[in-house]
Amino acid sequence: MSHPELSVVVPVFNERDNVAALVAEITAALRGRTAFEIVYVDDHSRDDTLAVLQGLKATTPELRVLHHVSQSGQSTAVRTGVKQARGAWIATLDGDGQNDPADIPKLLQARAAADARVKLFAGWRVNRKDSGSKRWASRWANAIRARVLQDATPDTGCGIKLFEREAFLDLPYFDHMHRYLPALMQRAGWSTQSVPVNHRPRTAGVSKYNNLQRGLVGLRDLRGVAWLITRSRRTAVEER
Repeated sequence: MSHPELSVVVPVFNERDNVAALVAEITAALRGRTAFEIVYVDDHSRDDTLAVLQGLKATTPELRVLHHVSQSGQSTAVRTGVKQARGAWIATLDGDGQNDPADIPKLLQARAAADARVKLFAGWRVNRKDSGSKRWASRWANAIRARVLQDATPDTGCGIKLFEREAFLDLPYFDHMHRYLPALMQRAGWSTQSVPVNHRPRTAGVSKYNNLQRGLVGLRDLRGVAWLITRSRRTAVEER
């Protein structure tokens, strides 16, 4: 497929037990609705995630598999997938199965009803299925981020998002940037919209982060994003 309308990008690390079910759910949600491709980016998994993905290509013609030769992190995996994607719009999902692919059509419907300046539709987990400590840490982090960045986004950590490929690739790249996409899109002059989505408990595998890791990295990145916003300069351009 040379020019799908949508590319679904899924970064994964050690998710061999979640891959097949999620691929099946993506195809069930999108076949017959839009021309799409699925771009999995294996971030140098230590289990047989890559082999499972390669096996699924025989029965899933929409599936493409990219592999990092060294582990590089989720933001880099997302950017790898977006750079290689053929669609003008990108939907992202976490590879752990907690995001529901059935919500992708909901994001597409929101895009169809929105102003053209909205370049990012961010999932908003209104009924999270994580542990109590993880939900508390997320609320704390979102409150601080919203106060500092004023991005009017209740949930930037949700993995399911829909955005324009060109707009994303124009953003400054740094590790963990995927957690700040609304603020970065707004910095670039675009509008963003939050859309309530489903959230599911993890049924296989283990989380790759703990609350302390997220908190320490998040505070450092938050300062960096705030600095980027203060240094931003935009102007309209006319061709004459």
